[in-house]
Amino acid sequence: MKRLFLIAGAMATFAFIVLSTSAQTKPNFAGSWSLDKAKSQGLDQRMQNADITWTITQDDAKISIETKVTNTQTPAGGGGPGGGGGGGMGAGRGMGGPRTYTLDGKEVTTEGGGQMGGSNTTKATWSGDGKTLELSSARTGSFNGNEFKSTSVDKLSLSGDGKVLTVVRHSEGTRGTQDSTVVFNKQ
Repeated sequence: MKRLFLIAGAMATFAFIVLSTSAQTKPNFAGSWSLDKAKSQGLDQRMQNADITWTITQDDAKISIETKVTNTQTPAGGGGPGGGGGGGMGAGRGMGGPRTYTLDGKEVTTEGGGQMGGSNTTKATWSGDGKTLELSSARTGSFNGNEFKSTSVDKLSLSGDGKVLTVVRHSEGTRGTQDSTVVFNKQ
């Protein structure tokens, strides 16, 4: 009887470890993704007037998102893509390359170069269930003699089949507060 309890206990422990490990599998967002304007909500005018592609690379240590914007049309009275403001999903020219985040949960601050200077602090955090990756960024600097601060939080999640990337974004900056849900399809 004692032996039966030991075997049952060992099997229960093994099952718990297997379930815990499988529940902690984190998604890999790597790939090329194209903006699906029809499924997205809260897009600003600049995003609605452009074709946007994200190329994401990811490994155990970091994730990088490179944005490509094509077929842009400047709306009347607008500054066109990249015209400053609260982030805009990185949809502007002159963004200085890919956005890179470390996946160790630590904040990383880099000093900005170019005409705006300032700094950018980023942090990536996995949700408790490991299915959503939160990418936060706080940028400060000066543009044309005016100090600015913009913040953004992107919550990335994948569909069950891995073919749809949903980004729930909250940003604050010189253009005010913006909330949007941006949907990308895997290419």
